[in-house]
This record gives sequence, structure tokens and C-alpha cells, in this order.
Amino acid sequence: MPLLYPTQGTLSDVFSPQLPFGRSLNQAAPPKRYMSSAASDLYPAWSAVDDMKSKAGTLSEEAQREIQKASQAAQAKAGKIELYSPKYYAACTLGGLLACGVTHTAVTPLDLVKCRRQVDSKMYKGNFEAWGKIGRAEGLRGVFTGWSPTFFGYSAQGAFKYGGYEFFKKFYSDLAGEERAYRYKTALYLTASASAEFIADLALCPFEAVKVRMQTTIPPFASGTFSGISTITGKEGTAGLYKGLYPLWGRQIPYTMMKFASFETIVEAIYGYLPGKKSDYGKGAQTGVSFAGGYLAGILCAIVSHPADVMVSKLNANRLPGEAFGAAMGRIYKDIGFAGLWNGLPVRIVMIGTLTGLQWMIYDSFKIFMGLPTTGGAAPPPSMQVTDRS
Repeated sequence: MPLLYPTQGTLSDVFSPQLPFGRSLNQAAPPKRYMSSAASDLYPAWSAVDDMKSKAGTLSEEAQREIQKASQAAQAKAGKIELYSPKYYAACTLGGLLACGVTHTAVTPLDLVKCRRQVDSKMYKGNFEAWGKIGRAEGLRGVFTGWSPTFFGYSAQGAFKYGGYEFFKKFYSDLAGEERAYRYKTALYLTASASAEFIADLALCPFEAVKVRMQTTIPPFASGTFSGISTITGKEGTAGLYKGLYPLWGRQIPYTMMKFASFETIVEAIYGYLPGKKSDYGKGAQTGVSFAGGYLAGILCAIVSHPADVMVSKLNANRLPGEAFGAAMGRIYKDIGFAGLWNGLPVRIVMIGTLTGLQWMIYDSFKIFMGLPTTGGAAPPPSMQVTDRS
């Protein structure tokens, strides 16, 4: 009856020295399984995610290598770019064109709703309702109404604004002298940016007139930028393209002064808070600082320039032929009141904050691409460093 008696192996397991669950002391412990190693066996999806991460990392490294090669090729073709040389200003001008043209065009759907709500605050209750109505009536193309004059206008404006800012900042700095320029740097930023924007708006104004009319007339009064220019000049002459110039200056000059001065100040404060110097940080970190500084500066810009932005939309949409500028502003203000000057502000804060952050990131990324230093956070001149230590 073999089943009644334990076998020799069973007796050995029971009475020999051992750990719980029958493993002998001289038996090697199985390898410890961690969640990360077990997950790939138990959950195939985990392994797929890890594989995707690995591939994404590889692609990112390859993209960085390709960008580096393109950057080196561009720098070799352009030759060494000395700071404040004609090549330097040309590079800054091209960087500003890319930064403003691309970003403003990308947020055309937000700008469309903002302009229509400024002209008629009761037209839509919110952005999503507006996009839904426009999309159902006009399709995706309707949501991007005005993208063409936006692209042409803000590309031209960005070129003159950023290139002009770099030029005037150096010009006024040389007039003031190195130490005074640093000591009164905020005044320098404000003056340089105002001078650049004054010129940039002359390039922007005709396209802005077409854009606002396209976005605030349903259906749009023209099918494209140049047909819109022809329509306006045919009815009102060239002056019709510039009838919003004064309020455009009133909107854009304070906006740009705030944009550049606050950006430079915020970026300097960020680098002052971080350990080390600006030069200690890599390209990615510096462009990240540019985006953060730009976004915060954009919020301030939106608030400062919003009443003039509303007035520009109203004047381009409702100013009567031959009506004097002051009379038109007085009539519009009487209709909308002080509260009406702030219609669409939340939308514009989101739009301008994101826009300004992306613009500074693109602009400084392009400067890095061309082998130039990023904007802001520069150290004091050597003479003032000596003064500070003493």
C-alpha cells in the first residue's frame, strides 16, 4: 500500500532545513521581478509603448542631427555673421518674418471670432459656438477666413519689427553710451521698439484693412488679399487702405513697447534667478526661457493694447466714407461705451500670450540656427561689472 506511506523525497523535504514553501537553504533564490521587467511579459502593450518611446527618441536624435547639419550648412553659406553687421540685421529681419507670419496665420480662427465679437458682441456666445456655426455654414475654409492678408501683413510687419528693433536698440545704445544704455535699458527697449513698430505698421496697415473687412463682413467682401486691395482702392482710393493707420499705431506701438521691454526684463529676471550664467545653458533651455518670457509678456501686451484693437476693428468695419477720424471714433465710442472697448479680451489674452511666446521661441531658435546669441539676459558691460565688485 504505497499510498499510505510518505516517500523518501517527501520525508527529506519535511525534515531537512528549509525556508517556507519548501525551498532549501542551499537553493538559489529566483531573480526578483520588478514591475518594469514583468510588465513587458504580462502586458504586451507595455512593450509596445517602450518600443514607441525608443523609436521616438531615435527619430528625435536623427532630427537634431539633421537640423545641426542644416544649421552648419546655412552658416557656412552665409559666412561668419558679425553682431550688428548688415548680415546680422538681415538675419534678424528674416527671423522676424518667420516668427510673425507663421504664428499669426496659425491663430486665424481665434482672430476671426475675436474680430466678429468686437464688432457685434451678441453674434456668438463663445468660441466653440462660433466655430461650429461658421464651419456648418462655410466649411473649414470659413474658419480660416482672412488667413491670406494675415500671412502677408504680419510677415512684413514682423520683418520690420524684429529687424528694426535690433537696429534701433544698437543705434540708441551707441548714442547713449554703453554704461548709460545699460543703466537705462528699459527706456532703451521702449524707444527702440516704438521706433521699429512705427515703420512696421506702414507695411501692415493695407493688409490689416483687408483682413478686418474680410472677417467682419458675411459673406466676406473679397475672396483674397489682392482682390480685396483692388476692391478697396477702386471704391476709396489708396487712402482706404490706410484709414485705420492711426488706431493701428495706437494699438501696435504700446503693444510692441510692452512686448519687447517686458520680454527683456522677464528673461533677465529668469536668468538672474537661475544658477549660473546664461551661457551655461544649452540651446533647448534658452529657447524654453524665450517661450516662457514671451508668453508672460504677451499677457501684458493684450491688456495694454486691447481698447485700440477694438477700435481698429470698428473703424475698418464701420467708418463712413469721408468721415473724419475723430468724428468716427467719437461716434463708435458713443455706441459701445467704455465696457465695449474690452469686448473679446479673454480670447485675445489666450491668443496673444500663445502667439508672443511662440514668436520669441521661433525668433530665437532661428538666431541659434544662424549661430547668433538669443535675445535678452546679457551680462552688464565690463566697466559696470568692475564698478559692482568695488
